[in-house]
Amino acid sequence: MRIGLGGPPEQDELSEFEALARSAGADVLRLVTGTRRAPDPRLFIGSGKAEEIRGLVAATGADLVLFDHALSPSQERNLEALFKCRVLDRTGLILDIFAQRARSFEGQLQVELAQLKHLATRLVRGWTHLERQKGGIGLRGPGETQLETDRRLLAGRIKTLNARLDKVVTQRETTRRERKRAEIPTVALVGYTNAGKSTLFNRLTGAGAYAADQLFATLDPTVRRVTLPDARFALLADTVGFVRDLPHELVAAFRSTLQEAREASVLLHVIDAADPNRNERIAQVNSVLSEVGAGSLPQIEVFNKTDLVGEPPRVETGELGNVRRVWLSAQTGQGTQALVDAIGEFLGPELVHRHIELKPEEGRARARFFAAGAVLAEQALPGGGVDLEVSMPRQAFEDLCRNEGLTPGLEPSAAKTCAHPEPFLKSRGPASLAS
Repeated sequence: MRIGLGGPPEQDELSEFEALARSAGADVLRLVTGTRRAPDPRLFIGSGKAEEIRGLVAATGADLVLFDHALSPSQERNLEALFKCRVLDRTGLILDIFAQRARSFEGQLQVELAQLKHLATRLVRGWTHLERQKGGIGLRGPGETQLETDRRLLAGRIKTLNARLDKVVTQRETTRRERKRAEIPTVALVGYTNAGKSTLFNRLTGAGAYAADQLFATLDPTVRRVTLPDARFALLADTVGFVRDLPHELVAAFRSTLQEAREASVLLHVIDAADPNRNERIAQVNSVLSEVGAGSLPQIEVFNKTDLVGEPPRVETGELGNVRRVWLSAQTGQGTQALVDAIGEFLGPELVHRHIELKPEEGRARARFFAAGAVLAEQALPGGGVDLEVSMPRQAFEDLCRNEGLTPGLEPSAAKTCAHPEPFLKSRGPASLAS
């Protein structure tokens, strides 16, 4: 059931609603639409439309009526009493899809938490004989009513889930800190559901993540390494797809999962180039990103499915020469290498992370490292020397070492890493250095 408020519903809204229903495993028997100026407080829809749906339920034998709107608990109960079958609103439908797709421990916890918070407002008072408690001989109630018991159990379970999720979040934070310490950049794929994020993820990483032509095909975040130009690498994170009117319960519950997007060096905003409403989809994704605290992060817009619209693969840059858009086809692979090159260009030159031991007489080299803003930490050594922890672009590092007689003594392929700070450079004089 989809009602257009102030006008007939848009065709793309109807198509998405039907796709959501089929993604949940429902067999769509009839799609009912209508128009109202404002929702009815009691039934959301008018009494005439409600009677029409009740007749359709009786004629088709349907056991579920779906609404592409957020219903209040009282509206849901009133409709169920009228239709004599279950009624599910848009939030409950999306929660059901997420419950089917969650595979990781964290994802299952998050879905259950969102479901319980949604259910807490919809407890049905079925135990009417226990709802009232009276005093007096023979009239004393059994104590806690069934409704109160349900609420207490729900609150206890929500508290337990929050505690477990806090532990998972702590573990994820530890992993992210290790990445930052190793200076490994993270690139996050975001976008509207079914825009082709997982297909692009597989194309770039060879991960073999599940991808299908359906809404919310991927729920749990996946992180894999992607090789960049000059033998560098970054971590690519595939996140859950966004959708119009994403339930607030899910936005709150999946805040820790979307932390991958919040902590990314750059977001790859994957857009379905063949979607006639792509501009609206872009705005909806940016709205959710702002809600989870990732709205200010730099983006590269990736227009996918160019093979469906006849657009050639290409890279578009801004006024300052920075990459703004990449047009490609994840299905055929055309344009994906240009995206990899664009990511490498955006992340800047390759960095090296080293510890360097300098003697007291090598103060000029020390000063040059400080002048370049490359020194992360400095530690005094016995005899007046210093141990510098430095991070700087590889070419600048090699030039400085060569000019000061501090050649790294490592092959270029071994010197490329940002991930392992363990190699040491020890000066033995003005002309030689051993690693």
